[in-house]
Amino acid sequence: MADIERARDAAGPWAATTVFFGGGTPSLLPGPTLMRILRAIPLAAGAEVTVECNPDTVTAELVDAYAGGGVTRLSLGVQSMVPSVLVSLGRTHEPTNVERSVTLARAAGFESFNLDLIYGGAGETIGQWAATVDAALALDPPHISAYALTVEAGTPLAADVARHPVDDDQADKYLLATERFAAAGLEWYEISNWARPGHACRHNAVYWDQGDYLAFGCAAHGHRDGRRWWNLRTPDRYIEAIAAGSSPEAGHERLDGDDRRLEALQLLVRTAAGVPISALDLQDPALEGLVSVQGDRVVLTVQGRLLANEVALRLR
Repeated sequence: MADIERARDAAGPWAATTVFFGGGTPSLLPGPTLMRILRAIPLAAGAEVTVECNPDTVTAELVDAYAGGGVTRLSLGVQSMVPSVLVSLGRTHEPTNVERSVTLARAAGFESFNLDLIYGGAGETIGQWAATVDAALALDPPHISAYALTVEAGTPLAADVARHPVDDDQADKYLLATERFAAAGLEWYEISNWARPGHACRHNAVYWDQGDYLAFGCAAHGHRDGRRWWNLRTPDRYIEAIAAGSSPEAGHERLDGDDRRLEALQLLVRTAAGVPISALDLQDPALEGLVSVQGDRVVLTVQGRLLANEVALRLR
């Protein structure tokens, strides 16, 4: 809170249009504690406020505190609805806790919530992924995120080659999810995100539109006018910096001119909004079947979403 209060005093009048408590398990905090943090943030009228939750930590008391304190949206870290796959992903919750969490969220009055899924874990069959997709859809969520498991350098997963995901397997699972989400009435609006009308995550759109956002907490990232920065990674160092009245910033970079313009296109090409026709050479045979023209925009096809990085390399 001290970091928020300092930013509030230093930046002059501002009001957040979206807030996202994530990057860990904020639902481990008692509801009143997290709400005290939220109250320190100036909010614009109608602001979207999201809290990430581990299904194991969701209780009626917690979601009631959120609903009463100004939270408007929950994001449940489901990952999988198959116990053996959860174990391989290092997750501890039971699938039944996902169902319980959704029931409690609805009872507390939450109309918007997200189910966050991961596919491509070691040993996960296409049948198991289909079971996860179907079980998630059976809960009738207004929003689903489905992310391919990625290997991050320096993690236990990176050191265990046998557990690395397989591209073709992940592609098959993405296509299955895309088909079933669409059949259930969820609209694709970014490579890994689907929602019913009116339930797209506004906070994520800030990132994709290169908007400005502040960073609070260890390892948090912020952006303003092309300058991107990140905070100290470990809680102890972050707390020490704040207690000493020092900046918790660990590093920064600035994108200007053409670099910033190109990044904007690379972010937009991942979305259903697409990019201007001028951003791609539509005569390039490498783009055949990967993009479609919609008015004055170029949008990825389903196959194009599988090869989005290849398309991004051809942006100009």
